[in-house]
Amino acid sequence: MMILFKMRIYIAFIAIFAFLFAACNKKDLKEINLSGNWYYRLDSLELGEKEKWFQDGFIEQIQLPGALRDYEIGEEPDLHTEWTGSIYDSSWYFNPELAKYRQEGDMKFPFWLTPVKHYVGMAWYQKEIEIPAAWIGKDVVLNLERPHWQTTIWFDTIKIGSDNSLSVPHQFVIPGEMATVGKHKLTLKIDNAIRDVDPGINSHSISDHTQGNWNGVVGEIYLETKNKLSIKQIKVTPDLANKSIEVMVKLSSLISKGQLDFSIKGYNHHHDIGSVVKVWEQESDSLVFSIPMGDDFKTWSEFSPDFYELTVGVKSQEKLADVKKEVFGMREFTIVDKHFEINGTQTFLRGTTDCCVFPLTGYPPTAEQEWARIYNVCKSFGLNHVRFHSYCPPEAAFIAADKAGIYLQVEGPSWAKYSASLGYGKPIDAYLMEETKRIIDTYGNHPSFCMMAYGNEPSGKYVDYLNNWVDHFKAYDPQRIFTGASTGGSWHIIPHSEYLCRARPRGLEWKDKQPESMFDYNHKTENQDKPYVTFEMGQWCVFPNFKEIDKYTGSLKAKNFELFQENLADNGMVDMSEKFLMASGKLQASCYKQEIEATLRTENLTGFQLLSLNDFSGQGTALVGVLDAFWDEKGYISAEEFKAFCNRVVPLVRLPKFTFESKDTLKADIEIANFSGEEMIGKSVSWKLIRDSVVANEGMFTPEKIAIGHNNEVGVISLPLDFVSKAGKYTLSVNVGEYLNSWNIWVYPSDNDEFKVGDVLVVNEIDKSVEKALADGKSVLLLAAGKVENGKDVVQYLVPAFWNTSWFRMRPPHTTGVYIQNEHPVFKDFPTDYYSDLQWWEIANRQQSMNLENFDPKFRPIVQPIDTWFLNRRLAMLFEARVGKGKLMVCSIDLTKGLDNRLVARQLKKSIMQYMNSDKFNPESEVDQKVINELFEEKEREVWNSYVNATP
Repeated sequence: MMILFKMRIYIAFIAIFAFLFAACNKKDLKEINLSGNWYYRLDSLELGEKEKWFQDGFIEQIQLPGALRDYEIGEEPDLHTEWTGSIYDSSWYFNPELAKYRQEGDMKFPFWLTPVKHYVGMAWYQKEIEIPAAWIGKDVVLNLERPHWQTTIWFDTIKIGSDNSLSVPHQFVIPGEMATVGKHKLTLKIDNAIRDVDPGINSHSISDHTQGNWNGVVGEIYLETKNKLSIKQIKVTPDLANKSIEVMVKLSSLISKGQLDFSIKGYNHHHDIGSVVKVWEQESDSLVFSIPMGDDFKTWSEFSPDFYELTVGVKSQEKLADVKKEVFGMREFTIVDKHFEINGTQTFLRGTTDCCVFPLTGYPPTAEQEWARIYNVCKSFGLNHVRFHSYCPPEAAFIAADKAGIYLQVEGPSWAKYSASLGYGKPIDAYLMEETKRIIDTYGNHPSFCMMAYGNEPSGKYVDYLNNWVDHFKAYDPQRIFTGASTGGSWHIIPHSEYLCRARPRGLEWKDKQPESMFDYNHKTENQDKPYVTFEMGQWCVFPNFKEIDKYTGSLKAKNFELFQENLADNGMVDMSEKFLMASGKLQASCYKQEIEATLRTENLTGFQLLSLNDFSGQGTALVGVLDAFWDEKGYISAEEFKAFCNRVVPLVRLPKFTFESKDTLKADIEIANFSGEEMIGKSVSWKLIRDSVVANEGMFTPEKIAIGHNNEVGVISLPLDFVSKAGKYTLSVNVGEYLNSWNIWVYPSDNDEFKVGDVLVVNEIDKSVEKALADGKSVLLLAAGKVENGKDVVQYLVPAFWNTSWFRMRPPHTTGVYIQNEHPVFKDFPTDYYSDLQWWEIANRQQSMNLENFDPKFRPIVQPIDTWFLNRRLAMLFEARVGKGKLMVCSIDLTKGLDNRLVARQLKKSIMQYMNSDKFNPESEVDQKVINELFEEKEREVWNSYVNATP
């Protein structure tokens, strides 16, 4: 009995202690976390406010932060789903061959990732909260970090207010007289339908193309208490010349006298500033003070991303009323002579465009570690810059960029085209002015926030509107530099822009010109007297990586990839997917290399923005990244390989061509693009020409210095190639310090001997005599260039398809590269890899493809163009087959015209002839003569149809 009595006393003591501890905690409580269980109700008929749902209790439960679709709430997407985003290819809806992908319950949508559930409209969320006694008489603030996107709040039955920002947290003040001690009902209505304010249906802030038009709240959700006197905003302006910062503090109310306590400490370093006290004795709610940073302050840049945390406390009548913290950096991002400078040092933007592609959730992460991972990947690929396309990321993206030393271009949440336009006095005009101010006021102290645009490619009377936008915010916020809009080359230039983010200086002209590395984009920069950043460079397609499908474990599914994979299997080529990925990927990487190097040779450019380093999930599925949508490598180029031509320092060569004869002299001007932040003094520059790991020749230059900037010429290589007796691939590499870059070149013997046809019958069409020769067991080479009928609708350049063929309605080119059976003996005297490298321009660009749709599904050509994944036609430029008793080689590459000047075509023909005259020529597959003949028959054939006339 005594033991039981003692136990009861002990339990009572613990309970009293817990109560006192909780009471103490509640007394000091500043915030109440509202994450966790909420109740919800969908309002698809928009009756909730009329029927006063805020008075009711809801039944269904959901976890916030989160989105409805995270919990499979909404409707299953179907043919009638009203998507937020444009579609320019309606073939999926109407093409009978695609009917199997339109089945209810197993729909496979090709144009972007498919949400498990889809809901657009009003949804209500409700939670019971408890106001502690310590908060009595104080205002209570509800903070929603990233709701999507129009919110209205009720406290019990009282409507508190509404907000509609797509870019910054929503905050609602519950007056102290209403926030009485005890339990209350908090009701939140979120509406993700476009209402009065239409930012544009393709804006990445709302579009189904990327994050998807979700409904919910992500990030922090909490209540906090505020005194009547509190700090509303802190704005920090660094002044490097005077070794100080200017701090503007906005208060919630006017007071006649008071005190501000400042303290500054290094956020990621150890330079601190002691306490600084400032007092005032005149009535004001906006105070500005200068605070010295000392002689040894740290600057922020890509080279040394050191920044600070500022703590400000406001006192009235000697009582501390509020404390607020902000981060800032001692940095000045300025324009000098058409270039950007960071703290007085010229920099060059090597950037990617972030289009809000987050395939697990569909919305941007609010946790710093995920942004840190993304920026670390960017840096590993040599980038120092990110543009946010028509959306503004959450706070975590800025703090991670501050730490990583990444320069950010932030945009308002608008692509005011298609469903929206600027300058007509519509609600979007005023909204974007308000939203820009909100973005600057919320994130403007972050040193990484260097540049800003209204958004992407507008329509309407946008020039005058955006001139005003730039002028207004240049005056409001001199810490940043502004451009009116990020645009393609056909948009009007916004004259008042401080820099241009524009598309013209990009692209490869290989459609009509042989690849070389002499060219640059100076002639495309339109002679502007301001910095020019290339907009959305690249956009070279690669074949889908179907291994990626299993990575979509969240609320978005890669049904588009599943469709493409099934269609590939239907065309008998599912076993080729990995080969297509790797071969197209190598070509894609080569295109990015050539484009980036040309940009680095362009003195008039001050940076580029890829679109993008990672894949874009929407707009027809734009597989333009060397990384997948998860920022992971695909296997065909590594970060180290990419960084060779995209880095702070990049060795460059100017070559007039990449294919040579042995009678030529290899001449190459070597130059260095140096954006390392400092001159390179006494650094030698070495070069090597290598074949099969053997050094054929080498040399060195010793410039006195390599200045910061473009076009640092260091020397000229002049090397006779008469030592080459056999066709071969060589690698020319240039090295300075830790930086190494290289280029493949091909050298062929200067041998103009006549081709030895031997016993091979060479023809350019099939007739009765050719059929008889095959029937009699002869070997026949059919040079079918210009004669192909089945496949002549396929347009092939050396470069891959741009963006994708669906979004641009089958605009050529249609292929994404060439897969080559490079181990085949036909290439014994023609050095090639398994992909179309630059020497293939002469024999792949503008050449015909044959459509092998009537061949046995297992038949594989020797040289296979990789078709757009929307059609997956089995194509060929070179194949061999047994026909009757004979042996046939069919080539749609032009191996006839101008061979005296087409050394690659000449070498390929020679290699084919030598193979066909050898005992190695023994085709395994048998093909009926009628199937061969069908390739060249003139008849009506089905062609691709988009079923719509609109264009992007």
